[in-house]
Amino acid sequence: MRAYDRRIPAPAGAARLGLETIAVPEGAQIELEVRLESVTEGVYVSGSVHAPLSGECSRCLDALADEIDVELSDLFAYPDSVTDETTDADELPRVVDEMVDVEQTVRDAVVLALPLAPLCRDDCPGLCPDCGEKWAELAPDHGHETLDPRWAALKGRLSAE
Repeated sequence: MRAYDRRIPAPAGAARLGLETIAVPEGAQIELEVRLESVTEGVYVSGSVHAPLSGECSRCLDALADEIDVELSDLFAYPDSVTDETTDADELPRVVDEMVDVEQTVRDAVVLALPLAPLCRDDCPGLCPDCGEKWAELAPDHGHETLDPRWAALKGRLSAE
């Protein structure tokens, strides 16, 4: 068994780690603590990933910053092992030239752990659907008069008299 601690910069562009609403910022330091263990069928990789996050609240659109800690584990199959022969190429990663590339394992662990609808706080009220202002900044009696379009012609007649 071998243990490694690494700090790597987050990728940019199409390779970035994240979703449209929340992601690891480009160039931010990702901390990896991994253990590589030799097993019968390959190399078992386990460990943890820590990274900063930035994005926007899905309700009020305010900027937000957070951190993520995720565990990772994956088996990298040895070439010509039973596991290699009985699994499809895209099912398990492979040991190639006595090396393991953990990029996809890290990407999968981080992206799957991200919230689909990140919030700046759990009780974020969001935006008023009529005026687009933040509910948190509006008066408690805030409201908008809405008139059913079927009655609009009647309102014009009644106010003219």
